[in-house]
Amino acid sequence: MKILALLGSTRKNGNSEYLANKILEGTDHTIVSLADKDIQPIIDMRHTEEGFSPVNDDYEELVHLMLEHDVLLFATPLYWYGMSGPMKNYFDRWSQYLRDERFNLKQELAKKKAYVVITGGSSANIKGLPLVQQFNYIFEFVNMEFTDYLIGAGVRPGDILNDLPSLKKAERWNKQFRDADDL
Repeated sequence: MKILALLGSTRKNGNSEYLANKILEGTDHTIVSLADKDIQPIIDMRHTEEGFSPVNDDYEELVHLMLEHDVLLFATPLYWYGMSGPMKNYFDRWSQYLRDERFNLKQELAKKKAYVVITGGSSANIKGLPLVQQFNYIFEFVNMEFTDYLIGAGVRPGDILNDLPSLKKAERWNKQFRDADDL
């Protein structure tokens, strides 16, 4: 099983990234920081005669990576009660690539499993639930299995180390992924 982790944070070595790394230890995985990629905002051409125009950025590389992996792990801090800007741009571009006949992206995404990691400040386990619901609707739209989510508590880098329930859940996911690789 190959896992693609898409990190939405603009902070290096933050809490979301820490949890993602903990989950992925010892697995066959690829990690991509969306903030390090040139992902242009969508120019919505869905309802025009000419349709979407090609965009010269890094997005198509991400499409190929999605197709090559079995599990997609989305990790984002809770920014203003939603996903980060880089993560939002990433999902907005699905509108373009779901229509691109070269990829059959909707059918391919239906074969994947999705996991979500969210980290945030006070009461993140409550305030992050609308974002979990947003992810659920996104995955439902493409018929992708939304397997599980984890909401961790942490604002400053390293705060996540104090969130023992989240660390334990990350360890459980890691064990599940490693056990699946052993089959």
